[in-house]
Amino acid sequence: MEMGSRTEVDEDGDNNKGRMWDLDQQFDRSIEEEAGRLKNMYTEKQTSPLLLLRLAFQSLGVVYGDLGTSPLYVFYNTFPEEIVDPEDVVGALSLIIYSLTLIPLLKYVFVVCKANDNGQGGTFALYSLLCRHANVKIIPNQHRTDEELTTYSCSTLIHEKSFAAKTKRWLEKDTYRKNALLILVLFGTCNVIGDGILTPAISVLSASGGLKVAHPRMSNGVFLPFHTHYSFSYSSLFLSFLSIFLLSLFFFPCAGVILVVAVVILVGLFSMQHYGTDKVSWLFAPIVFLWFITTGGIGAYNIWKYGSSVLKAFSPVYIFRYFKRRRKDGWTSLGGIMLSITGTEALFADLAHFSVSAVQLAFTVVVFPCLLLAYSGQAAYLFNKGDHVIDPFYRSIPDCIYWPVFVIATLAAIVASQAAISATYSIVKQALAHGCFPRVKVVHTSKNFLGQIYVPDINWILMVLCIFVTAGFKNQSQIANAYGTAVVLVMLVTTVLMTLIMILVWRSHWIIVILFTGLSLVVECTYFSAVLFKMDQGGWVPLVIAAAFLLIMYVWHYGTVKRYEFEMHGKVSMAWILGLGPSLGLVRVPGTGLVYTELASGVPHMFSHFITNLPAIHSVLVFVCVKYLPVYTVPEEERFVVKRVGPKNFHMFRCIARYGYKDLHKKDDDFEKKLFDNLFLFVRLESMMEGCSDSEEYSWSEPPSEHSRDGNEGGNTMVSSSVNSTVVSYMNMGQISRSQTEMDELEFLNRCRDAGVVHILGNTMVRARKDARFYKRIAIDYIYAFLRKICRENSAIFNVPRESLLNVGQIIY
Repeated sequence: MEMGSRTEVDEDGDNNKGRMWDLDQQFDRSIEEEAGRLKNMYTEKQTSPLLLLRLAFQSLGVVYGDLGTSPLYVFYNTFPEEIVDPEDVVGALSLIIYSLTLIPLLKYVFVVCKANDNGQGGTFALYSLLCRHANVKIIPNQHRTDEELTTYSCSTLIHEKSFAAKTKRWLEKDTYRKNALLILVLFGTCNVIGDGILTPAISVLSASGGLKVAHPRMSNGVFLPFHTHYSFSYSSLFLSFLSIFLLSLFFFPCAGVILVVAVVILVGLFSMQHYGTDKVSWLFAPIVFLWFITTGGIGAYNIWKYGSSVLKAFSPVYIFRYFKRRRKDGWTSLGGIMLSITGTEALFADLAHFSVSAVQLAFTVVVFPCLLLAYSGQAAYLFNKGDHVIDPFYRSIPDCIYWPVFVIATLAAIVASQAAISATYSIVKQALAHGCFPRVKVVHTSKNFLGQIYVPDINWILMVLCIFVTAGFKNQSQIANAYGTAVVLVMLVTTVLMTLIMILVWRSHWIIVILFTGLSLVVECTYFSAVLFKMDQGGWVPLVIAAAFLLIMYVWHYGTVKRYEFEMHGKVSMAWILGLGPSLGLVRVPGTGLVYTELASGVPHMFSHFITNLPAIHSVLVFVCVKYLPVYTVPEEERFVVKRVGPKNFHMFRCIARYGYKDLHKKDDDFEKKLFDNLFLFVRLESMMEGCSDSEEYSWSEPPSEHSRDGNEGGNTMVSSSVNSTVVSYMNMGQISRSQTEMDELEFLNRCRDAGVVHILGNTMVRARKDARFYKRIAIDYIYAFLRKICRENSAIFNVPRESLLNVGQIIY
């Protein structure tokens, strides 16, 4: 009653303040509920048992294809010559069993997969986690508002004296350590790309080897002509037949039908990539599931037929006896045994579409038992027929089911190749988002799955390199040596990154960290020492591939960082802008100018260069910054952040469009419309905040970023579009009245948009300074300049129509 009577006698001003205070409380609660809803959308959902089984079945086709086809070539590369002592087979089987248990099962499925970034796996996913928990990102374009994203998920509480805090300070203290971490990540990424080249080569060539077993006269000295037909785009058809023609000219006069079949399958596989895995993914899981059941069944049959004495290999004692008996030959044979765990990195990189529990269920129930049966069956066969060590998989197949198994093996090899190729696309996209790869075209092939993409340029590069590797080596053994080198190097990089993840992200006890790192390094360094013996037998290939891609990626990132530093140091001060007056000293013509810049704060140097050379500028200016954050995706509701630059009568704004490394800017076909919608929303919110309270306590303002504390921004009001639906609902109910000033500005913005929108992009030429060292001049003036010349233009990436594009040229030294 007291509250009610007081309201009756209060003046209108107090009445309005009371209503606005209630509105503030309701509004805050709505924002919290909306944020909670969005956060739940991007956390791992609790799946029902039936859905978990379905996801586990589907994961077989995408995740485990590469690992599952290893029985095609492991024993052949472990024993390149005839087996003299049958006990060697038992020792090799024991090594395979414990390798599968320690690396794929314990390390990856139950530890590394839990280090995913909201379901995303791969080297750059681990790097993104580290960037969110430590200041190790080279390009300092982050704002504190980025940490409020629902997908950011970063724990900030850390004790200053803890080991995690000391490690964090040690990493952040020196720029060289940040660069060393980035180079390590890039090196691992380059080896994953090498896997994308070598996996199709060895898988398809091994599967095609079944023809030689069935028809021994199909040796490497017989050439049979072939004819094939495809129905795909003219560009892919032309490239495919050009590749076949060149290979026929240089390689095929001395090649065999197996090589021809393998090359035809590879050309067809890469030529069909533009259709996307979504079109054929429904076939992947049944094929791989049938493959695992078939190989497991054949293994069980061989154990029953040839004896179960090889099962004593489950005792680790036979590993010690194996090395004692074979000595150096046993040590070098580890390069072949390590092929049993290839595909494990692809397992982690292709984690995007499935929950961790589904991947764990599929491995423990189907993959692991079937692989153990397959290898044990081959070992039982070789224990009795040691002279059949060449192609033991096909020789151990019963005659009545030989050709069906050959067809299944070929299909499984194609699926395994697809998994490696898709993982390469994903990791290239992640590197592109982190500014570590030249701008290439990225196409989304599925409306349902964000991670299913196609990169045409990378696809054709992979195809050419894969065919040349297949035709150049002509046999499995040398390709296997190269494959093993690439795999073990990626594993070593993952171990180092996982150590940092356990310290900085998980805050694990130091004993657990030492146990994990020590056990992983002992096993992987042992394998690495073995592949070093085969460096001259094909092991050098992935190092050359990795070195070439590493040079390209690091030089591109170096040039990107230097360009950003130039923009940061050369940005225009707000004092200079204010001195020009509302008209900026020019004629303000009707229309809207969208000035694209890499800066998230301040006025870019390109703008001052523009207005000093042209006598007119648009009535409304919007500085558009498209930046990528170390998160897998940014929800549509939180993508845009808008703020004002300078006083209101300047009509200058900044719009920051934030993307994750899985997002694609070109997918926003209505990007311009969304930008203006958020601009109008900002004007309404700004007017509402000014009318709600005279104090600064009620505000959605954020403090300016560390780069804007020098006064380069005219105001500190920054509004995210995540409040769009809530604000609009209040406006529609008439609870927020629009001031005349707001209506006038909205009408002015609408008129300027209708008058025309011009996209202003900087077309910069980068040159090294004259006093720069020679290797920097080579990197900038030749390598970086060449990459910028052949890569896509910004206008194509931003999907800017040519008729509304304005390029501003300048030279950066």
